[in-house]
Amino acid sequence: MRIAQVAPLIESVPPKHYGGTERIVSYLTEELVRAGHEVTLFASGDSITNARLIAPFQRSVRKNDRCKDPMAREVVLMDHVVEHAHEFDVIHFHTGYLHFAVSRYLPVPHITTLHGRLDIPDLVAVYDRFRDIPLNSISNAQRAPITWANWQATVYHGLPKDLFRFYPDRGDYLGFLGRISPEKGIERAIEIAKRVGMPLKIAAKVDRADRRYFKRAVEPLLNQSGLEWIGEISDKEKNKFLGNAYALLFPIDWPEPFGLVMIEAMACGTPVIAYRAGSVPEVMEDRVTGFVVTEVDAAVEAVRRVPALRREACRKVFEKRFTATRMANDYLRVYEQIVRQRRPQTVAV
Repeated sequence: MRIAQVAPLIESVPPKHYGGTERIVSYLTEELVRAGHEVTLFASGDSITNARLIAPFQRSVRKNDRCKDPMAREVVLMDHVVEHAHEFDVIHFHTGYLHFAVSRYLPVPHITTLHGRLDIPDLVAVYDRFRDIPLNSISNAQRAPITWANWQATVYHGLPKDLFRFYPDRGDYLGFLGRISPEKGIERAIEIAKRVGMPLKIAAKVDRADRRYFKRAVEPLLNQSGLEWIGEISDKEKNKFLGNAYALLFPIDWPEPFGLVMIEAMACGTPVIAYRAGSVPEVMEDRVTGFVVTEVDAAVEAVRRVPALRREACRKVFEKRFTATRMANDYLRVYEQIVRQRRPQTVAV
């Protein structure tokens, strides 16, 4: 198939550090190329891919101080997609709802994977207005605020099978990996580690929007004994960070659409202690890949029960459910489905 992947310009594909959406776009793109499809990636010019790259701008936005209006660049990106639309059998958008107004008039089938939370009231008017736009979810839980939308499938994220190495031995510290914000639960993670008396290593980024929260609520806690602030890390560093951990803490307080770090930990063999919210019950296998809990006391008890889990089982679940090959095959079925829906029906005479 001739397939277009359209990524946001906020990060390169793949991102140098944090960036879940762009990371998944990269894994999917490379897997489709490996499978022999003709793939074009619309992304920033600092992206690295084996697909054909169409880049309206050379640098991604997040660390580009010269970019004062990111939306202007996204508009230019969409015009490039429209210009090349006739070259593809299907176009796969990963850009939220920005493209909706033009995509309904495209001459070829298209699908949009929504990567973010959908429980924001302002979004209802958008998805109601564009009920005809074919959508893909990354968990069934993600659909809850707009169950009536034009959902085509749920495709769980996947990672290249050999991206993360399996670590058979438990480490001696708890890990927290991701983004510092109230909904990610860093304060809960610190409390859990303190209660069980274990070191906590924090590998996380702080976005501009969360700097005040970090300074006010988190930074004062980092002086406690046993806490180590590492900051934002790369994929290579992430493998070692997760693989050497006793367990990953994922004490979220929001409707998580997927939670990529959970399957990254599984790939390393590291159990996850996660709060029951959003996609967690779909991604996690309770008492196999970790423990699903609802409050701090249960999380503390779960940390103590980690030795009862087999790290080999975590890796086995990853290989069965969350590889990039499985993800790409699922998306190919979605592409074929929407192409069939778009194809004119022949009437027997």
